[in-house]
Amino acid sequence: MTTVDLRDATERLPSSMREAITHGEVFTRGWVVELILDLVGYTPERDLATLTIVEPACGSGAFLGPIVQRLSDSCKVHNRDLDEAKQALRAFDLLEANVKASRDLVRTQMQDQGWEESTVESAVQAWITQGDYLLTHHRGQAVDFVVGNPPYIRLEDVPRERMARYRAACPTMGGRADIYVGFYEAALRTLQEQGQLGFICADRWMHNQYGARLRELVTSGFSVDFVLTMHDVDAFEEQVAAYPAITIISKQQQSSAVAADTRKGFSQAEARELYNWSLEPESQVIEKPTYQAARLPHWFSGTKLWPAASPARLAMLEDLNDRFSVLEDRPAGTRVGIGVATGADKVFITADANLVEEDRLLPLAMVRDTKTGTYQWQGNYLVNPWTRNGELVDLTRFPRLRSYLAQNAHLLRKRYVAVQQPERWYKTIDKVDHALVGKPKLLLPDMKTTIHPVLDKEGVYPHHNLYYIVSDAWDLEVLGGLLISKVAQAFVQAYAVKMRGGTLRFQAQYLRKIRVPQPSDLSDKVRWQLAEAFRNRDVEAATRAALDAYGLDHIPD
Repeated sequence: MTTVDLRDATERLPSSMREAITHGEVFTRGWVVELILDLVGYTPERDLATLTIVEPACGSGAFLGPIVQRLSDSCKVHNRDLDEAKQALRAFDLLEANVKASRDLVRTQMQDQGWEESTVESAVQAWITQGDYLLTHHRGQAVDFVVGNPPYIRLEDVPRERMARYRAACPTMGGRADIYVGFYEAALRTLQEQGQLGFICADRWMHNQYGARLRELVTSGFSVDFVLTMHDVDAFEEQVAAYPAITIISKQQQSSAVAADTRKGFSQAEARELYNWSLEPESQVIEKPTYQAARLPHWFSGTKLWPAASPARLAMLEDLNDRFSVLEDRPAGTRVGIGVATGADKVFITADANLVEEDRLLPLAMVRDTKTGTYQWQGNYLVNPWTRNGELVDLTRFPRLRSYLAQNAHLLRKRYVAVQQPERWYKTIDKVDHALVGKPKLLLPDMKTTIHPVLDKEGVYPHHNLYYIVSDAWDLEVLGGLLISKVAQAFVQAYAVKMRGGTLRFQAQYLRKIRVPQPSDLSDKVRWQLAEAFRNRDVEAATRAALDAYGLDHIPD
């Protein structure tokens, strides 16, 4: 791991960051810590003195208490002296006060366990260190476990110089990434083979763009073994809006994974029950009043957003991911895209068919044209400055277009694209793809509560608030039937950005996540049912036909 030596960093912490650390400290409940230690296999039955566990941000010792209890019990079971366990635990914290509190806690606990005072003091000093875990040289020592609750520190609370050092040490911290992303990376890079990480931390990195590099790191050489979302559970000693999840990751080839979700009321007893269930590999699903879990054949791969859904639905999606191809299949002529962005809709969109030369106007599809589910053009045109070969038109050949654009030049030249390319001041942000002109397509509004494909048979050009699907392989009414089904909706719900009121963003990146059968694999009956359901906008009928097409019995909640 690339690191930066900053030996006196903690002595020079600015007051703003000290306050951020203090305010960012969230103390984990004891039963949650115990569950994490069980899940990573840090149990007294093992000879823990011969293994190394790391707590990268120990705070006042919420994790250290249970850790040293198990380490002490293991030493007694395996007839180990405490001196033999000096390398078994390494804990870090930036603040001197936290280091002192943790040492006091561990010192008292170990003495209460009957260990000699001098031996305890030597161990405590070796185990707990003041330092910045992200900027500490870890001396190439591979460890067996890293557990904890990484700090929640906003980027604006970290001084620029220090943040630059963090980013240099932890390249996964791209964009608006929170500090905890760096803790994941630093911890994963220290694991030896079969080593395990167990964090309770915000799960936003799984579903947001800033987590892309971390997702790439995880799926390139590690196994996501267990994800337990706890958004509505009192996992901490105080109420925080942190979207927490317990995540267990091991350094090995990806195998099966458990996805679990909790509801309000989930507590220690249910945690123990869930843990015991996870040890039964033949059991695939469990559902209780306060939690549910499912065993997936493997976790999701790649840098793209990982889905967020109930465990049973995640299992269904991963099954479909394994059995079917993605919607976009360019070799077969199936493509997903977005309509034209102009940067000046008031200039480039008109309802006046005589505004400029006839061949400089393209019928334009707007969101309101799709409202009823049947395409109804409202008479809007795109003022088109592009030739068929992708070049800007020569305005001297189109005097009416030249005059109109000149009248609006004061608006067009202010746009960023025009400032960057002043000689191309009359371009739209996006080029017009003339291959779409006259080609039937499915149009999908950007923002809706449910997926809403509408068939445009005439091949009008879409506005940038509309996404489109064109295909040489599909009967678009059959494909439309698949897309209005609740199966397609489940894909988008799992991946898409959710807005207030349950509105979803039906962007191309999410539509491309939808898996579909090959058109030739559908029976004539299913094809007819899907097309008929699409024409009638019958979601339930489309869903029944889609279940048949996908070989599913039902769609899990």
